[in-house]
Formats: sequence, structure tokens, C-alpha cells
Amino acid sequence: MKLLRYGPKGQEKPGLLDDAGKIRSLSGKVADIDGAVLSRGLDEIRKLDIESLPVVEGDVRFAEPVANVGKFICIGLNYSDHAAEAGMPIPTEPIIFTKATSAIIGPNDDVFLPPASKKSDWEVELGVVIGKEARYVPLERALDHVVGLCVVNDLSEREYQLERGGQWDKGKGCDTFGPFGPLLVTLDEISDVGNLDLWLDVNGKRMQTGNTSNLIFDVPYLVHYVSQFMSLQPGDIISTGTPPGVGMGMKPPVFLNEGDVITLGIERLGEQRQQVLRYKA
Repeated sequence: MKLLRYGPKGQEKPGLLDDAGKIRSLSGKVADIDGAVLSRGLDEIRKLDIESLPVVEGDVRFAEPVANVGKFICIGLNYSDHAAEAGMPIPTEPIIFTKATSAIIGPNDDVFLPPASKKSDWEVELGVVIGKEARYVPLERALDHVVGLCVVNDLSEREYQLERGGQWDKGKGCDTFGPFGPLLVTLDEISDVGNLDLWLDVNGKRMQTGNTSNLIFDVPYLVHYVSQFMSLQPGDIISTGTPPGVGMGMKPPVFLNEGDVITLGIERLGEQRQQVLRYKA
């Protein structure tokens, strides 16, 4: 299934994308696409006659496809060529940091740079959505706890991340720095989690091209690994790291400016588009 949420901010409704690319409303069938629904295994949705669901007409806003995310966990330097461009050693264990859930926005919502930001950057990433509580999960059962995948743009303010005392979270959790969606594609629709193409453009210029086959630590290992340090709850997200091509790694570095347009996507998971603006101090 391709689950989604749509509608104005604060008035989002649950839906899904049918095989013809039409949005079908799930209003009245489930309260929302959230941890409570995901934890039940989506059985009530799978039993529905999709063709009988109302078609959502017109141009609607795509919201983040999971409501009330509890934890937004990110993995750093998880592509060896990205570690090289960042001038950092290849990790021997996953680097874990968190992104504030207040950073979450819809996939096509505007991104606002902090008032004093000079080094804001882009990062296309594969997001993994938890559907079943994971605590000390064995590697061989890790994917049993994943409900689906999504596109994430792990926007990053590099000065705040790397030059302000060594706390990565400072540059990762800025408001609007966590677009994800447009879809939550359930795992049964993905033939190979370890072979998905990723890409990102800025102002129409290709900046990032990658494939999840190049992850240092793959999806099952990340779910297993993170669950050794904290329990993962339904609706939590793990963002798995970015391929090379970020602005910080260019010579000279290139960073986002007001007026830029970011487009990005992952094979089978959909695309995002964000206009870059700036908060006024």
C-alpha cells in the first residue's frame, strides 16, 4: 500500500494512493495514519474495497505520511563516499543522532532557513518507519518491525552542526528541516530495500545520486542496532544516511539560499519539492 495524509496544516486526513495514482480517502475508516494504526498491522485497511473509497479531487497538499512521530532518529556518514567528501573516517559502528520532531513538515512545504544561517545544506535519505515495537531485536527479525519506507530530506545547518560545540542535533532540528513523504510505502511493495535509487536537485541541477546498495549499515542492521540502545515504537522513523553530493562537500562549498528550489526522490517512494525561504529575525 501507498499510505498518505493530505489537507491543510492542522486538518490532515488519512488516505492512500491507488494503482491509478488517485488519492482515495480513508476518513471514517481509520482515525489517522499514526503509530496506533500502524501497530495493528494495517489489517483494517487491507480488507477495504479500494475502488469503493471516495476519490479526493483537486490539488491537495500532501502532509507528512505519519502523524505524531515519537522519535526521528538519524544515521550519520552511512555512505562511504559521503564520509570521504565530509573528510571524516568511515564509521565502524552506526553514528546515531536525533532530529527534533518539531522539524517535521510535509514533503512539499516551504523550508525556512534560520535567520542567521549561512551554511544550510540538503541530504536525500531513505526513511524507515517502524510498525511494531522493537526492543533488543535480533538481526534476523529486524525487518519484522518495519512497516514501510519513505523519502526524507535531512536538512542540516553545517555551522550549527559542526562548529558550535560538537552537538550534531543543533544543526539538524531546526524548524522545517525534516520534510518526509509524500508516501509511506509498505514493505510488501518493495522487492529489495537494498537496491533503491536516490537523487536530489537544487534549482534543477543534479547534486546527489545514490543507491541504497551502497549503505555501510543496511536497513535490517540499523533497526537491530538502534533497538539495542532505545526501544523503537510504531510510527518512529529512522533516516538512514545520505549519499555524496551535499553542499558541504563541494569545492568550494555550496549552501542553500533564499529562493532556491530543492527537488528529490527515491525510486518507488515518490518525490518532494521545497521552496527555500528564510525566517525573519
